[in-house]
Amino acid sequence: MKHTYHIHGMTCNGCRTHVEKTLNGVDGVTSAMVDLEKKEAVIEMSRHIDIDTFQQAFEKEGGNYRIHLPGEHHHPPEKEDKGKPKSNGTGTFYCPMHCEGEKTYNKPGDCPVCGMDLVEEQSLNAGPVNGQWTCPMHPEVVKDEPGSCPICGMDLVPMEPDLSAEEKTYSKLLKKFWVAVAFTLPVFLIAMSEMVPNNPLYKIFEQKYWNWAQFILSIPVVFYATWMFFERAYRSIKTWNLNMFTLIGIGAGVAWIFSIVGMFLPDVFPEQFKTESGTVQVYFEAATVILTLVLLGQLLEARAHSKTNSAVRELLKLAPNKAVKVVNGEELEVGIDAIEIGDILKVKPGDKIPVDGIITEGYSAIDESMITGEPLPVNKIEGNKVSSGTINGNQSFLMKAEKVGSDTLLSQIITMVNDASRSRAPIQKLADTVSSYFVPIVVLIALVTFAVWAILGPEPAYVYALVNAIAVLIIACPCALGLATPMSVMVGVGKGAQNGVLIKNAEALEKMDKVDTLIVDKTGTITEGRPAVEKVGSFSQGFNESSILEMIVALNSNSEHPLAEATVVYGKDKGVKAQKLEKFNAVTGKGVEGKVDGKRLALGNPKMMEYTNATISASMKTEAKEYQQKGKTVSFLSADGEVIGYVVIGDKIKKTSAKAIKELQDKGVAVTMLTGDNHETANAVANELCLSNFKASMLPEDKLREVERLQSEGKVVAMAGDGINDAPALAKSDVGIAMGTGTDVAIESAAITLVKGDLQDIVKARNLSSTVMKNIKQNLFFALIYNILGVPVAAGVLYPVFGILLSPMIAALAMSFSSVSVIANALRLKNVKI
Repeated sequence: MKHTYHIHGMTCNGCRTHVEKTLNGVDGVTSAMVDLEKKEAVIEMSRHIDIDTFQQAFEKEGGNYRIHLPGEHHHPPEKEDKGKPKSNGTGTFYCPMHCEGEKTYNKPGDCPVCGMDLVEEQSLNAGPVNGQWTCPMHPEVVKDEPGSCPICGMDLVPMEPDLSAEEKTYSKLLKKFWVAVAFTLPVFLIAMSEMVPNNPLYKIFEQKYWNWAQFILSIPVVFYATWMFFERAYRSIKTWNLNMFTLIGIGAGVAWIFSIVGMFLPDVFPEQFKTESGTVQVYFEAATVILTLVLLGQLLEARAHSKTNSAVRELLKLAPNKAVKVVNGEELEVGIDAIEIGDILKVKPGDKIPVDGIITEGYSAIDESMITGEPLPVNKIEGNKVSSGTINGNQSFLMKAEKVGSDTLLSQIITMVNDASRSRAPIQKLADTVSSYFVPIVVLIALVTFAVWAILGPEPAYVYALVNAIAVLIIACPCALGLATPMSVMVGVGKGAQNGVLIKNAEALEKMDKVDTLIVDKTGTITEGRPAVEKVGSFSQGFNESSILEMIVALNSNSEHPLAEATVVYGKDKGVKAQKLEKFNAVTGKGVEGKVDGKRLALGNPKMMEYTNATISASMKTEAKEYQQKGKTVSFLSADGEVIGYVVIGDKIKKTSAKAIKELQDKGVAVTMLTGDNHETANAVANELCLSNFKASMLPEDKLREVERLQSEGKVVAMAGDGINDAPALAKSDVGIAMGTGTDVAIESAAITLVKGDLQDIVKARNLSSTVMKNIKQNLFFALIYNILGVPVAAGVLYPVFGILLSPMIAALAMSFSSVSVIANALRLKNVKI
C-alpha cells in the first residue's frame, strides 16, 4: 500500500535526506520518497503503519519534523506537569549558525550539521516571568494571579525567571573549563620541562613515570571536560557534515591515542622514534591544550549567545505582569493574562501601560521612547491610543483594552526581534569552510600513506605505515587553524575596546568590512538625544534675555516636563535663581502659567498664547519659523497678555556626526537616516548633514522592512541606533551598531556597540574590521603552510632519496611553530592605528 503525507519542518536538502532516511528505517516501510519542494513524503508499506509511529521515529532521531495527512494539521499533545511551574523559555531552540535555515528543535542540544550548541528563543509568554506569583516562604506555591499564600498568609510576589538554556549551557561549560585548566596546566608544565637543561623532574622520577602522570591527568580532560567534542566529531563523520569538531576530534584523539600506544607498547616503534631513555615521545600536552583552548572558545560563544537572547529578555522586562482593572467602580489588581478586550483599566502615575488601548477618561504625558525613539513625552487626552510597555507620567487615567497578549505592539516588537535573530546568516564561518575541504584531504593522505608504506615499505612495514600515518595527522592537527580566527578576534576586540568600539562576535568584524549601506537613527545617534536650550530671545525692549530667562525658569520650576527641565538646567548653568511662583497651572497640550512678582506669566506654544489672550505678531512668527524649519521647538513667553520673549529648545547634532558621515560616504558607504520624528525635523537635520537619503515617521516595523528591502537588493547593511524601537532592525541588519549611551535592548541586539555613542567610531569599526580580516587570512596561511609543506614529508616522500622520515615529535614541533606564528601575527594588531 502507498500513502502520501505532508512533512512540516523541512528547510533544506539535508532535512529532506534526514527525513527520508528516518522514514525508510521504520519497520514495515518498503520505500519512502520525500519531495522538499512539495513538503511531501510518498511511503510504500507492507502493512498499515500508524502515523504516530512515524512521528515517534522523528522524535527519536531528533529534529522538529511533524508528519500529518494532507489537509490536516497534526499537533502532538503537550505534556504538562501541573504540579510544577512552567520552565523559562518557549522550548524552541535553533542553531546560531542557521545551518538549516529557520529550522527549530523542541529540546536543547547541538546542531547536527555544525555541532554548535542550540540557543533558546524567548517570548512574552515564557512562563514565570510573565504573570505568575509565588510565596517567598513556600516556593512550591505558584499562582497565576496575586494574592496571599494559602499556607502562611504572606503576600505572593512575582516569580523570577529561571535560567535560560544558554545561561545553563554557559554555567556547565564554565565548570568544565576550570576542570580542564586544572588538569591541563600540570600536563603542560611536565611536558615543557623537557626543554629545561638537566630536567629537575627527572631527578625525582624517571621519564616513563612522568608520562604516566601526564596520562592520568589527561583522563578528566578527555573523558569529562571535552568528551562532547569527540561525540560531535563522531557524529560529523557519521553524517558526513565535516566541521571544526571533526578536526578537533581526529587531531586531539590521534595525539592522545598515539601517546597511550607509545606508553603501553613502546617496542612496536623504531628506535628513531624513541627518546634517550628508551620511551616513546608522548603528546598528552598537545591533546589537552588543544581541547582546553577549544573549550574556551565554546565558553565565549555560549556567553555571546546568552547576551544575544538577553535583548529579548530586556524587552520582556518592559511588559508589566499586573494591572488595575475597574469593575463596577471597584479597583481590582489582576494578572496581565486576565485582561480581555473591552476591559476598563486604571493606569496610575509612573506605571507601565499594561496593554494597547484607548484613553477613556483623564489625560497624561506618556513616555513612548521605546516605540518612537524620541525622548520627549507625548501628551495624551481622551480618545488617544496608548501602547503596552510605555510609561505613564504624573497623572492617572482610565483606558479601554483594545489589544492584548500577542497582539500588543510590544509583543510584535519581540516577535520581530526573534524572527530577525533567527534569519539565515549571509556567510558561513571561514574556518568551517576551510575545514570542510581540509579534513577529508588530510584523512585521505593519511590512509594513502598507511597503504603505501604497508605495501612497499621496509620491515616492519605496518609499524612504519602506522607511525607515518600518525605523523601526517599530527602535523595536520587543527591547533593553529583553531587559533587563527579567535586569536585575531581576541586581539582585535581588545584593540577596539581601547578605542571605544565593543565587538560582540567575529562575524560582525568579518561583515563590517563589506558594508556598503549604513542606516542611522536620528535621536541619540546623530543627535545628542536630549532636549537642550539653544537660545533665549526677547521681543520687548523692556526685558532683556536675562530677565526673560529668569521668568521662564520660575514658571518651569514646578514642572517635570522634559522641556521644562531643559530650561531649568540651562538657567542653573547661567546662575539664575528661581523666583517665587504663585498660582501655577499646567494646561494640557499648551503650556504652563502662573504669577511671578505680580506679573501674570504664561509659557508655551501658540495655543497657549491664545489661551491667555496674548497676540503673536507676524514678525514674531517669522522669527520663530526660522528655528522651527530647523526642527527646533519654540515656546513663547507672555506677561500680562503681551508676548515678550521666547526660548528655543532643540536636540543638538553631535559634533562628530557630520565628519563621520562624510568619511563613510568617501569610503563608498551609502548613508540613510531613518527616524520616528516628523518630516520637517528630519529634513532640517538631513540638510545640515548633507544627507540626501532620509525617511521620517518610521515605526519599528518600518525600519525593519527598510533593512529587508535593501538586503533584497544585494546590499550589505549596517544599522546604527540607540532605542528599543531600533532593536528589530539592529537584529536583522548584517551588522547592528548600538550607541553605548542608548538602551540596553539596542545594545544587546547589536553586534557592535559604540561606548561613547559617537558616529566617528563607526569609521574606526570599519578600519578595524578591514585590518582584522587581513590578519585572519594571514593566520590561516601560517596555519596551513606548515601542513602543506610538512604533510608530504610526514608521508615519507623524501625517504626513498634521502632516507628522511618526519617523526611525530618533529611533526608536533612544526605544529607548535605554526601556532606560535599565528599568535605572534595576531599580536601585531595591538600596534595598528584605526
